[in-house]
Amino acid sequence: MALHSAIKGKLVSVIGDEDTCVGFLLGGVGEINKNRHPNFMVVDKNTSVSEIEECFKRFVRRDDIDIILINQNVAEMIRHCIDSHMQPIPSVLEIPSKDHPYDPTKDSILRRARGMFNPDDFK
Repeated sequence: MALHSAIKGKLVSVIGDEDTCVGFLLGGVGEINKNRHPNFMVVDKNTSVSEIEECFKRFVRRDDIDIILINQNVAEMIRHCIDSHMQPIPSVLEIPSKDHPYDPTKDSILRRARGMFNPDDFK
């Protein structure tokens, strides 16, 4: 059984290195839609930037995906695509990988969210 967004029955997708994808697949995220397209993409040293871009755009267009998890180092490769994605759904979450720790200063979605709130509102 795939891990779905609880309310609408939507999917979580993953774009990342092999270890990240395998971890999420073992957790039940893997799904293949009626067109035989998976909701994950394993990125390795031979994966081109254009392949990553196309996968990201395909996941954004799919109506069965609510969340896109992407390794931050992979997100850096297609930062222009992520920055241009302005819709709240699917949400894009940048996550660390085994070899690349998370850096909040590089996360454009986090920067955008911080810009929506005044830090003084939380005191």
